[in-house]
Amino acid sequence: PIKEKMAVSSCLLGMMTAYDGKGRLDIDLIEKLKGRPLIPICPEVLGGLPIPRLPSEIQRGTAKVFNKNGFDVTEAFKQGAEAALAIIKREGVTIACLKDGSPSCGFTKIYDGTFSSRKIKGMGITCRLFVVNNISICE
Repeated sequence: PIKEKMAVSSCLLGMMTAYDGKGRLDIDLIEKLKGRPLIPICPEVLGGLPIPRLPSEIQRGTAKVFNKNGFDVTEAFKQGAEAALAIIKREGVTIACLKDGSPSCGFTKIYDGTFSSRKIKGMGITCRLFVVNNISICE
């Protein structure tokens, strides 16, 4: 039987795409997805942000994303989200496994926008776009 393709945050697959230039290899996730075709995505890189890059957080109460130096990077996050959505739609993907906590991919929690390491309930820019386009998010 052919298994459904899944989009996965590339950092979770061990690719060095996280903001700090490192991977976030998730062995348990990889084991769970074994045998499925995987489409790696990093919306932040797709949006033109470099590796490494300054950490960014969604400003609480807004849809704006700022990096740690206070620079508004919202457009790069939006462009990356749209590019990731275009890729997974082209590939026929209907489910994505994303890096929780990320301002792009967070699905239950994101950082609170104060760069104090506190997390709050919320969704990242890409995750929100996926959900409104009927892409399921795996937990």
